This record gives sequence, C-alpha cells and structure tokens, in this order.
Amino acid sequence: MKKLFLLAVIGLGIVSCTTQNLNKNTMDLPKEWKHSTNIYEVNVRQYTKEGTFKAFEKEMPRLKSMGVKTLWFMPITPIAQEKKKGSLGSPYAASDYTSINPEFGTLNDFKHMVNEAHRLGFKVIIDWVANHTGWDHVWTKTHPEFYLKDPDGKFHIASGMDDIIELDYKNPEMRKAMIDAMKFWVKETNIDGFRCDLASWVEVDFWQQARPEVETVKPLFWLGEFDELETPEYGKVFDASYSWSWMHKSADYYNKNQPLQDLKDLLIKYSNIGDSSMRAWFTTNHDENSWNGTEYEKYGVITKPMAVFSATWNGVPLLYSGQELPNMKRLEFFEKDVIKWTNTYQLSGFYKTLLSLKSSNPALRGGDSNVGTHLLNTTANDKILAYIRKNGKDEVLVVLNMSKEPVNFSIQDENLSGNFKNVFDGTKRDFNNGKDFNFKVSDYAVFEK
Repeated sequence: MKKLFLLAVIGLGIVSCTTQNLNKNTMDLPKEWKHSTNIYEVNVRQYTKEGTFKAFEKEMPRLKSMGVKTLWFMPITPIAQEKKKGSLGSPYAASDYTSINPEFGTLNDFKHMVNEAHRLGFKVIIDWVANHTGWDHVWTKTHPEFYLKDPDGKFHIASGMDDIIELDYKNPEMRKAMIDAMKFWVKETNIDGFRCDLASWVEVDFWQQARPEVETVKPLFWLGEFDELETPEYGKVFDASYSWSWMHKSADYYNKNQPLQDLKDLLIKYSNIGDSSMRAWFTTNHDENSWNGTEYEKYGVITKPMAVFSATWNGVPLLYSGQELPNMKRLEFFEKDVIKWTNTYQLSGFYKTLLSLKSSNPALRGGDSNVGTHLLNTTANDKILAYIRKNGKDEVLVVLNMSKEPVNFSIQDENLSGNFKNVFDGTKRDFNNGKDFNFKVSDYAVFEK
C-alpha cells in the first residue's frame, strides 16, 4: 500500500460516554476490564441437549480455559405464544421483562449460573429487547397505552416481523417501566451489562436516560446493535457497537471479488470515529448464522484470517456458540436444533491463542489512546491485509492472506522493525533482516514484540 493509504496512529480514548445528557459521575465509573475483554454469545436453547442454564454451566470451565472473558446470553425472558414463529418462538419476542423463560430453568438457576460465572472470572451480559415485545406480553393487558398503535387502534407490527409489536417511547411511564425492568436484572442477579437488541430502533434519548439511571445500581458494560458509521449519536451512549458495515462489505469483498482497498478505506472510516466507544468485530452471530449462512459460507478460505482480524483490530472480539468446533451448520431459530458438539473442539486452541493475546498484550487494548494502529504497505496490497498495533514497547503485528490464492510478498514499511515472536508457533523473526513472506491460501501470522 502506498504512503497515501498508510493509516496514521489512531487516537483511541479511554472508553466513556460524554454526552451532556448523561450523568457524568455515573458514566465515568471505571470499567477497566472492557478494554481487554472479548464476548462469547451463548445460545442457551441450542447449546446443549437440555437447553438449560444448569446444562450450560457445565461448559463454563472449558470456555474459561479457551480465554473467554464475557458471556452474552441471548434473551432469557419468556417467549410470547400468540403469533409465535415455529413451535418454540423467537427469544426476541418477550412476554414478560422480569421473568425467566421456563425452557431454560428458574430464576434461581440463572442466579446460580451468574454467581458461578463470576467465581470463574467471567463477566455476564444479557440481551435486552427494548424496541418491541411479543403479542401477549403482560403489558398488552395491563398497559396497552405503552404500545404504538395503527390508525385502526391495533398494535403496530414491527417492520418485517409479524410476531412482535412496537413500544411507544413517547410514553414516559413506559420508559420508567422499561428502566425498572432493566434494574431488576442488575439488582436481582448481579449481571454486568446489556447487549441491546436493535438499539438504533429505539430513540437515542431513551438510552441517554436509561443508562445513568440503571447504573445507579452498579457500573455496567453496554453493547449496542447499531453501526456507529450510520448512527453516530448512539456511540455517545454505548461502550461498543456493531460493525455491520464491515461485516457486509467483507462478505461482498470475498463473494463479489471487490477490491481489498475498499475494506482498508472502511477501516479508516471506523478509526476516524475515535475511541470514546469501541466496535465489536465478528464473523458470525445468531442472526447471521441462521439467516445468511455460516461464516464458512460467507468467507470461505478467508474465514480464519477474518477471525484473526476480529480478535486483533481495535475494539472487542465477538464469538458465537460453536465457533470453536467449528460449527458448519445453520442453526434453526424457532426450533430445537442442538449444536453438534464433538470432543475435539478443533479451533479451541486457535481461539485460546487469540483471546489470551487480546487480554494480555497492551498493544491490543481497545479504546485506549496509548495504542496506535497502522495499516502497513506490502508488495501485494490487493491481496494482503497487514497492520501493526503499538502501545509503548509492546507491539503486535498481524498479516492476513485475504485472497483465494498463495501469495509471496514483502512488507515495505518503516513502522515494522525489530525482533518479534510468532504467537502460534513460537518462532522468532528479526524484521531488520528481511520482511518477506510466503503465504498459502488461508494463511495468517500474528507476532508480538
């Protein structure tokens, strides 16, 4: 890549929200762990044959060993039965915001699991579906005024999803009830945060109101399902957001043979946002797997390089249940469809290396102004994505073959020099004595100084 495309040091700030509408004392409470965390999405229904919290609890020591730091549980609330999809319905169509889905167990089962997760060193966040409920949510009977209505007075169906109806955020009493429901889970179960479903479908001023009020209980981590390139105002409230533009553009790059430079340009746009918030990077999740295909369908031979990118670029890596297998099937969304586990967990070591490096190396901290991130110039800029992240004396070099063919190339960039160790095979290289690489298809390399 020519100097024109060299990414300057990215100014990354300590993650905090700075909107004037937020309570500064609440928002400035330190959550140091979020700079080096990773997130593992748990699909309780499909994780085990039993599909319960108790059954999943037995898997947590394995995930701890793999380097997982934060567990995100898909919605744990009961599922509405009226107009439900399939035989089991969508977990994103709640019938009550302050009860447990009996399919998963009891409230005490969940509390026990959270306590055990904390004992093992995990943080726990839960999915929060604020935009809509199912048709027979308790509020439809007790507070029908909480909902948006069509001109004929009927509940307003959410766009493209006829099993859910939308709430009215102009109603202050509904807002208070929603905030109280969120507080319930923090007070009762001691969770550490929320993954907020379709966060940008809800007015931003609700989140500006809700976050400081909920955090009167304890400081929390907030992951929002929105892309900050599209709705930057939400980035002032949330600790991290989705990188939807990257996910779609990278899939198009692979399947439609688009230029790699388009991806590099997009990374520069994300970096220009700054770091009062972070981006979450992923190759799959519950929606993508079920509706758009597995990561292997989307990314083919660059699936592992894409996973390496997600764990090493500035932000927070996000994994989905079964990626450590790897999972090669689309999981049913509205039916029981257990992940086909084996005893090998073929990619467990691969992810352990990446997640451990992310947690331990200061150069991979997300949202830290001390960290600089540079795209590197190579002799194969149309096929190779190479970058280095620096934090004082700590440096991490990442080199990815993003093409469908072998590539022989060299890095030609003054930002790379000195002695490094390959984190996967332990070999050492002095890049003062040459920067040549011979990559096969699907190859990647990660070095630390």
